[in-house]
Amino acid sequence: MTDGAIFLLTDRPDRSSALETILNTVGRCEVVAGDQKPSPGARPVAIVSDLTLSRRESVGRLRALLPSGPVARPGAIAGQAGRIPIICLMRSTSDQDLRQARDLGATVCLPAYTSPHVVAQVIRDQVAARDETASSVSGQGIVRATEALTGLFAGAREGGLTLGVVEAGLTPILAAVREGGLTRWLDTVWTHDDATYQHCLLVAGVSAQFVNFLQFREQDRQHFVRAALLHDLGKARIPQAILNKPGRLDADEMEIMRTHPVIGYEILRDSGCDDATLGAVRHHHEMLDGSGYPDGLVGSAIGDTVRLLTICDIYAALTERRSYKEPMPVRDALAVLESMDTKLEAGLVRCFGDAMMAVAP
Repeated sequence: MTDGAIFLLTDRPDRSSALETILNTVGRCEVVAGDQKPSPGARPVAIVSDLTLSRRESVGRLRALLPSGPVARPGAIAGQAGRIPIICLMRSTSDQDLRQARDLGATVCLPAYTSPHVVAQVIRDQVAARDETASSVSGQGIVRATEALTGLFAGAREGGLTLGVVEAGLTPILAAVREGGLTRWLDTVWTHDDATYQHCLLVAGVSAQFVNFLQFREQDRQHFVRAALLHDLGKARIPQAILNKPGRLDADEMEIMRTHPVIGYEILRDSGCDDATLGAVRHHHEMLDGSGYPDGLVGSAIGDTVRLLTICDIYAALTERRSYKEPMPVRDALAVLESMDTKLEAGLVRCFGDAMMAVAP
């Protein structure tokens, strides 16, 4: 990262010194504090905003530093071609504050207490993902899928859901995983800062790998990946503080979180979604032994699509990257699935393991 500089925009330069030091290991860091302006002719290759964005003057300072031309759309991933990373360190992570940061072009929103080393790694990942997206089928597939998710979740929150946007994302996902490989897909998805979008994209990619491996008909592949993209739509109405909480949820938070399958089902039912997808969205947390939710289904009451999707969902949750945990290795995640032999269909788990090991590094 030799051309240009990482702009560190801060209203607390005394507390940003450690971050400046770490950012200088990634590229040249230029601190822009108070009423300062960047050096004449300086060009940002990344922007880190360590500002209180609830203040109007802070918003104005960030806008003044944004490069000319369009910035990243709300919900877009950093890997979108031509976008520079814009990392906002958030003093508050309320829905309103996160939406404002997105509107300003943030590609990643992190809590203000995030380790400087993590911020530096995010910049490295975002630059790599941007370059990957500009030239790869996997990157373009993720852009299309993210656009679909952004429209879906916005519609779910605001009551204007349009399912047509999903269809545009299905073929690019299948093609990206088939042609670019699941590993490349996962590497790019892991740069996504929104945990819910990241998880949906992971499940969609894993699902595409599974049905490609099983050689499903094209129509059935698209049906299954559609269900994977939509399965967590109900989380659009779960508070961000619960969705993004690091570590385990308490009992009350878990009760709220467990409403998301029914919420997603009701949103999609009212939008004219097909019955098979509705069933997958409502029941992807059901288990064969009746220990799942929301309906406690047992055995034959759980359809094939749900059985497949549940395996993909659990695997993605085990192997995804979060700020507070490392991803579980592939073989360890598969061992966890195999240990759930009373909850998941053992034959499908073995077949799923074959599909994942076929692309394991």
